[in-house]
Amino acid sequence: MPSESAVAMCDRTGTVVAWTEAAERLLGYSACEAVGRSAALLLPCSEKAPTASSFLEQCAAHDGWSGTTTVHHRDGHLLNVVLRVSMLRGRDRTIQWLVSVTDVGTFAPDSSEAGSRMRESQLTRAPIGIVVRDARLRCVWVNDTMESHDGICAERRLGRRFPEALPGFKAEALETAMRQVLESGTTRLHEYRMWLASSPRREHSMAASCFCLQGAHGEALGVCTISIDVTESRQARERLAVLTEASTRLGASLDVMQISQELAELAVPLLADYVVVDLEQSIPFGEGPPARSGPVDGRLPAFRRAGLASIHHGVPESPWVRGEPVPVPPGSPFADVVRTGQSHLEPILNTAPGTWIDEDPVRAQMIQDHGMHSLMIVPIRARRALLGMALFIRAKDPVPFQEVDLHLAEELVGRAALSLDNARQFTREHTAALALQRNLLPHRLRGGTAVEAASRYLPADIDSGVGGDWFDVIPLSGARVALVVGDVVGHGINAAATMGRLRTAVQTLADMELPPDELLAHLDDTVQRLAEEDADDPDQTFTVEGATCLYAVYDPVTRTCSMARAGHPPPAIVDPQGRVVFPDLPSGTPLGIGLGIPYEAVEMELPEGSLLALYTDGLIESRDHDIEMGMHRLATALTQPSHSLEELCTRATETCPGQAPSDDITLLLVRTRSLDPDRVASWTLPSDQTAVRSARHMAAHQLTEWGLENLEDPTTLIVSELVTNALRHSTGPIGVRLIQHQVLTCEVFDTNVSAPRMRHAQATDENGRGLFLIAQLSRRWGTRSVSDGKVVWAEADLAPSHA
Repeated sequence: MPSESAVAMCDRTGTVVAWTEAAERLLGYSACEAVGRSAALLLPCSEKAPTASSFLEQCAAHDGWSGTTTVHHRDGHLLNVVLRVSMLRGRDRTIQWLVSVTDVGTFAPDSSEAGSRMRESQLTRAPIGIVVRDARLRCVWVNDTMESHDGICAERRLGRRFPEALPGFKAEALETAMRQVLESGTTRLHEYRMWLASSPRREHSMAASCFCLQGAHGEALGVCTISIDVTESRQARERLAVLTEASTRLGASLDVMQISQELAELAVPLLADYVVVDLEQSIPFGEGPPARSGPVDGRLPAFRRAGLASIHHGVPESPWVRGEPVPVPPGSPFADVVRTGQSHLEPILNTAPGTWIDEDPVRAQMIQDHGMHSLMIVPIRARRALLGMALFIRAKDPVPFQEVDLHLAEELVGRAALSLDNARQFTREHTAALALQRNLLPHRLRGGTAVEAASRYLPADIDSGVGGDWFDVIPLSGARVALVVGDVVGHGINAAATMGRLRTAVQTLADMELPPDELLAHLDDTVQRLAEEDADDPDQTFTVEGATCLYAVYDPVTRTCSMARAGHPPPAIVDPQGRVVFPDLPSGTPLGIGLGIPYEAVEMELPEGSLLALYTDGLIESRDHDIEMGMHRLATALTQPSHSLEELCTRATETCPGQAPSDDITLLLVRTRSLDPDRVASWTLPSDQTAVRSARHMAAHQLTEWGLENLEDPTTLIVSELVTNALRHSTGPIGVRLIQHQVLTCEVFDTNVSAPRMRHAQATDENGRGLFLIAQLSRRWGTRSVSDGKVVWAEADLAPSHA
């Protein structure tokens, strides 16, 4: 009952005997004008009841009246109101009437038809208790409904103050509110909770409106208290708030375990004393499709506990903790829910012998120990798939679950199911992308004699998704090694797949012995071509949005490192004394942007034992720290170059312990080595016919010094063919170099920039068999460009096999 209802009292003849300030505000009549006047100004008279007294006689026959009608304001305009006429009883069977008039417009705005019907229902159908007290707050009039509210009969109540009829602090508090109304003449709303006589197992929320009743001269005659049970409306508001909160909380995460826990916590204690959420076992791991409702090959799907909450600390009701498998007894209601896909409501839990509980001693013990008496089981379904089920239990709350509780539980679980399904699909994609990412990255780094290498790859948190980071260590000719790290824009399986394509492209370009700047230029063309192909394919839903890359080549013979970058963070270089620098490399544009700006390479000499750290931006940038702070943390972690590479990798990637990265973290850490000069032999020969004989003689002599006499015949033959080829196609001096590292490398330099091509010589051809012969004698061969010519090289195993 709104506190601004206009309240008046009438005797059995239809004369107004008491008035309120609220009535004056609503109808315009003062107490002096209304008291002693006919109640016709308040009542809807008609042909069947032309006077106020006749209308009240009809009300007496039907124990009151309520409905919507119109009344006249003092100034003549009509008011649409909800009117209620209630019979009051006093001593000696006397009767008076309480008339309450409420303007519909005093409610919160709600123009909907449903809102109007709800307001009318609240005012005309909800049972109200009425007590009228005199100036000393003794009960003089009461209606029959009031006894059902507090269990006090009329005989016990009449003539007494409220605390005298019902001792307790709640009665004292309500009487205090009535006394304030009597003294101030204002209206007051008082809310309290109590156990109703009509519903002794459930505490109810009550709202009492207290009105000061005035006589003909405006004097205070007493107080009228109108009370109404607002338990259902309060619960409806609370449940609506929970559903609103559920939509926010359940949709804020892509972690199925977190969503399940949120669901359990939302339902306790509002709906249940104990709630658990069990997911079909494939859901938390993103492996395989979820189960369908119904047994598969006669077997029930397996479940795993994902969420649990209780009114008791530590959730002692649950025999299983989060993450543990949970059995489903075949004859239990849990199995029925799985088979049918329908909810199960058991208001009074049947624990009699012969039920399913006999077959489940673990749950039976929990039910007995904690006094569980009512349960609901709701399946969690999405896209015709069974994701899991939620169990709701009441133990401390004595009220059994009803249909309205089940409807709320199903609504709550339905909202969770949408979030769980989204998270499940994301988890599956994340798992697939992570597996693809790990399979595409190198499983073993081969630094050869050039570098010692170690790496770390940490995928991003599940909300951000796996990215497109990659790294590689690629052996090159001449004991050199290529170091590469890159990052594809975006996350997910598409980024991982694109990363794999780019890593393959880099390996192919590295085999072509391109310098870093030229390699990045070719890689940029590759990324643009991939983007164009994706755009032309109507079935392709993703495009290459760009990537960054750092490519470096280290030569252990000269201890020089040439590097170039395409929009990628610069490497960290640590000298043997622990000094860290980030070299000022030209940044270059990210790959695939298509600006056409050439990339620039920088060459520097590194002391033996230097550390190079190549990484992606996930290592130095986070949600809470900028890049400069991240680079400082990385430098600090690398200032102990004497530590092992594995230790340094761990230190560098644990700068934010306990915090899952928002982007992939990739770190490639290498320690440079230099090749002993005694293992390198080089000569410069004139461009004449003596060059071949001199080259063979010097190569044979050097192999003897190295103790590799067993390689003399194939090596001298390779040197002869390579020098002969140089004599035929160039005019400048010829350089020859032998390098003993993991293999024996023979290199011949000439000033002709054209690369030789192997061709199949015919039987009558005098030439064309040299490179074919080299390919047969070596494990691999190739050519690379240098500043003023080219180098043709061939590698042979140090210990040739004896087939």
